[in-house]
Amino acid sequence: MPKTYSNIVVLTGAGISAESGLATFRSANGLWNNHRVEDVATIEAFQRNPEYVHDFYNEMKPELLRAKPNPAHLCLTKLQQAFPNRVSIVTQNVDTLHEKAGNTNVYHIHGQINQAVCLNCGHILESWGDITTETNCPHCEAVGFMKPNIVFFGENLLYMDKVDSLLQNCDLFISVGTSGVVFPAAAFVQIAKQNGAETWEFNLENTSNNYYFDHHIFGPAGTTLPRFVDGLITEASPD
Repeated sequence: MPKTYSNIVVLTGAGISAESGLATFRSANGLWNNHRVEDVATIEAFQRNPEYVHDFYNEMKPELLRAKPNPAHLCLTKLQQAFPNRVSIVTQNVDTLHEKAGNTNVYHIHGQINQAVCLNCGHILESWGDITTETNCPHCEAVGFMKPNIVFFGENLLYMDKVDSLLQNCDLFISVGTSGVVFPAAAFVQIAKQNGAETWEFNLENTSNNYYFDHHIFGPAGTTLPRFVDGLITEASPD
């Protein structure tokens, strides 16, 4: 009998995007893209100086728009197309490299750089152009209520009901390029393992929560993940 899985969940972090030339925005010294996190990634900062926060995210957009998916992103498309059962992607990244690669079932738990959310009505606007305090909501027409659809520190992650369901029902959990230090995402592997999933980690080095992973593959994900994906597809093949 071919070996297969009924529900695969892939968690991706900054490491997978770094191979496409995108910096790991949050550095060890607590700065995010050379800015204090407290100035650009909290709701208090947005309330205090929305123009400054909008400028920060607007300036990031051109680089993220130009970035191209790498083999790690592309092999996930191959897996989703060739694998007989569900493959879901939970990403901590705010870029759209998964979508550019053709990935589906993608859940951006930290939001997306190309979106803004209306604090008045909840409408989500997709735009690679600048969003400012003068931008009006196309749904309720309110002006000055558009916030970058980025999960600020202290805010709840997006899609968590769906993610919880996926983790409770997955039988293969794959973590790619994530440090394992930011909660609650760092606990996803533990939840998956407690529910019986086989767990794999792809990273450049050991992470702090490696106890919960059954297998560790070290090296660039653009090299290691495609080989692993080809193996999954082959194992699931009826031939």
